[in-house]
Amino acid sequence: MSADALVFNPYDYDLQDDPYPTYARLREEAPLYHNADIGFWALSRHADVLGGFRDARRLSSANGVSLDPAAYGPHAHRTMSFLAMDDPRHMRMRQLVSRGFTPRRVAELGERIHELTVQYLEPALDAGEFDWIGEVAGKLPMDVISELMGVPEADRSELRRLADLVVHREDGVQDIPPAAIDASMKLLDYYVDMLAERRRSRTTDLTSALVDAEMDGDKLTDGEIIAFLFLMVVAGNETTTKLLGNAAFWGSRNPDEVALVLRDPGLAPQWVEETLRYDTSSQILVRTAAVDLDYHGRTVPAGERVLLLVGSANRDPRVFDEADEFRIGRDSTSKLASFGSGTHFCLGAHLARLEANIALAELARRVKQFEVDEAASVRVHSSNVRGFASLPMKVKLRSA
Repeated sequence: MSADALVFNPYDYDLQDDPYPTYARLREEAPLYHNADIGFWALSRHADVLGGFRDARRLSSANGVSLDPAAYGPHAHRTMSFLAMDDPRHMRMRQLVSRGFTPRRVAELGERIHELTVQYLEPALDAGEFDWIGEVAGKLPMDVISELMGVPEADRSELRRLADLVVHREDGVQDIPPAAIDASMKLLDYYVDMLAERRRSRTTDLTSALVDAEMDGDKLTDGEIIAFLFLMVVAGNETTTKLLGNAAFWGSRNPDEVALVLRDPGLAPQWVEETLRYDTSSQILVRTAAVDLDYHGRTVPAGERVLLLVGSANRDPRVFDEADEFRIGRDSTSKLASFGSGTHFCLGAHLARLEANIALAELARRVKQFEVDEAASVRVHSSNVRGFASLPMKVKLRSA
């Protein structure tokens, strides 16, 4: 990109490697940016992004939250569940799902999350060098989601492989690649079969709870349950894996900051919150303008796609002091854009935080130092999810 040309293309691999300089230019030079070639407008300032989340009437979610043409449109709810709905349809679905996905059910997972963390973490640490994603961060969220949903242990690695393929985007391709479409169909087929089993014989898992969820005589259809399960395994698994990876990456790059947590593992939640702000896994969410919208002296015509740049909002210096500094312990939770805001606030936010808090605290309790091999690390390439597919790490353990 030349010094005077401002181009924002979420599919560009170079941008995905480090979008933050471009975000900074967007906030200052084009707070309402238009890409006519791909067909979208983008809001990058914190006030506009948070305002966009809260303006669910004028910024519709009914066509989904992805820029990919094959995932955008009135069919989006089939795989994105209530993320791709407006009220009152969204609220009905959310309330029914919440009958099964309760705070109590999530809180009860705490002990199991701890057990799974130790199960994966200790053998990896004993080796001294390992892939943080492959051995820990990629396994834990899939196991947690799978246990919640009732997926047998033998099936989990294959479901994780499919979930990885669903979000991967190929260089130069501005849509969902064939491998991702094939993976999506296999995941959906798996959940069709699993749901049929639960209808025949209930268990204590979330899938069974969704089958029985009822509100004033209203129940979820098979299609609605399958869409929610798909959303859980892709959004719930992928974003938490990327959160854990990003936390390790920036912790390694900022050893003086992460040393605070290594000295006091009880500060792990502060490490999580700063990672959510500094380099959130969900970078971009799409809305559709329901009416003509005016921003910064320009008009977004009704029917056009509007990108809410979550990653940019979290680095806005109008809201966060020294926004480009990774600083554990800053008070930013109430201002985070990472989980959205308003009626579409992320239903899984508490679970993601719980998993990350436990995993990073257990890492901090066992190591006195860790270092990521940045040169050997491999990024995930996605138009909206930011994180790593592989993150080699070397550790020094605490003395017994």
